[in-house]
Amino acid sequence: MLGSRLPYALEAPVFRFPALATLAGRRPLGGDREVALAAFVCAHLVAGAASPVALGAEVRARRAAGARAWLAACTLPAPARAAFARVIDAAAQDDPATLRSALRGVLDVVGRTLDGPARSEVEALIPR
Repeated sequence: MLGSRLPYALEAPVFRFPALATLAGRRPLGGDREVALAAFVCAHLVAGAASPVALGAEVRARRAAGARAWLAACTLPAPARAAFARVIDAAAQDDPATLRSALRGVLDVVGRTLDGPARSEVEALIPR
């Protein structure tokens, strides 16, 4: 009986992108931590734009606007800021090709800042 789940029990929540969150938590304050946090935020935006759980266009647009405002307050190198801004804009659209290009751009710019597991989480988001 200990191994069976009760019929009224809820599923345990699954935390998305644990490697990105762990990386951000391990980095010292400043540049690398902000890059990891921006990657984490963008990953959540992209996950909200992906099937089968795609959010509506209005919700994605509001989330993108909030993320843009947050990104403006971050201290990031200009190339990284531009790459993350492209992902934020692409996550608000319904164009997988634009999203794919934006995510690859982020990996090109900040890929060396991310460790292997965090990089894998971002690569897994690239639409096929």
